[in-house]
Amino acid sequence: MTEVLQKRLPFDPHAVQPLPGIAPLGPDDWTMTDDAHAGQMARRAELLAGRRGEVLMAEEGALGPAREVLEIAIDLFQRDPARGYAMEGGAVRRPDGVRVEVDRDAPFLTLGHVLQEDICILEKRGQEHVLTGAVLCFPASWRLDEKFGRPLTDIHVPVAKYDDGIARRVQRLFDGVQAGRPLWRFNRLWYQDAKLHAPRSVHAPRRVGSGATDGPYLRCERQTILRLPRSGAVVFAIHTFVLARADVPPVQ
Repeated sequence: MTEVLQKRLPFDPHAVQPLPGIAPLGPDDWTMTDDAHAGQMARRAELLAGRRGEVLMAEEGALGPAREVLEIAIDLFQRDPARGYAMEGGAVRRPDGVRVEVDRDAPFLTLGHVLQEDICILEKRGQEHVLTGAVLCFPASWRLDEKFGRPLTDIHVPVAKYDDGIARRVQRLFDGVQAGRPLWRFNRLWYQDAKLHAPRSVHAPRRVGSGATDGPYLRCERQTILRLPRSGAVVFAIHTFVLARADVPPVQ
C-alpha cells in the first residue's frame, strides 16, 4: 500500500509536554487540513467502505451530538472559504475536489468523509465521560470495539503514566472545557511502518523501544477537545501525522 506521509508538522514535536499537556485553541481551530489531506481522505474512504464495522460505532443517542459537529463544521466552511471547502447545495466539496453528500441521518459516516480528523463523542454519565460514538479510521495501537461504551479511565488503560492522578485531571478537563474555547495537546511515538490504520488489542500491547528515537517514522496526533454548545457533549478529535525520519525537524 502506498505510504501517506506529511512533510511537516504545525507544532514542535520535541516540545516538553507534561501530561496531560493541554493548551488553548482558537474557537475554529479544532479542525484543520494539511499536505497529506488527499491521501488520508482516500484511505478513510477505503476503510469506511470496506471495514465500516471496525471504524464506526455509535449509540443512538450519539447521533444528535454528531449532527451538531457536522453543522458546526459546515458553518465553519461557509464562514472561512480559505480552508478550501465549499458548499454545493446539499454537498460539501473538499479541498481535494471530492464531493461528499451531507447525510444528516448518518452523521458519523458523513464526518468520516468530510473531515481529516477522527471524531469521538463523549457524554457525561454519572461521574465520568463515556465514549458513545466515533468514526475512528486511524487508531494508533488501540481498538474502537474495546473502548466503545467505556469511560475515560477505561479508555486510557493501559497507557503508560496514566495513573489515578492523571485520570482525575483529564476528567476535570472534560468537565471544565467550555463551548467556543477548545483545547489541544499532541503525542509522539516512533513506528516501524507508516500504516494509518494501526489497531491493536489491549491484550496485545505494542512494545515500545527503550529509546525515544526507535523506528523510521514519527507518528503524532494533534488531539483537540471541544464542548458542543447545544448537547453539552464533548468532542475528542484526532488529527494524525506520519512523517519519515528525514522530514522530522531537528531538536532545537
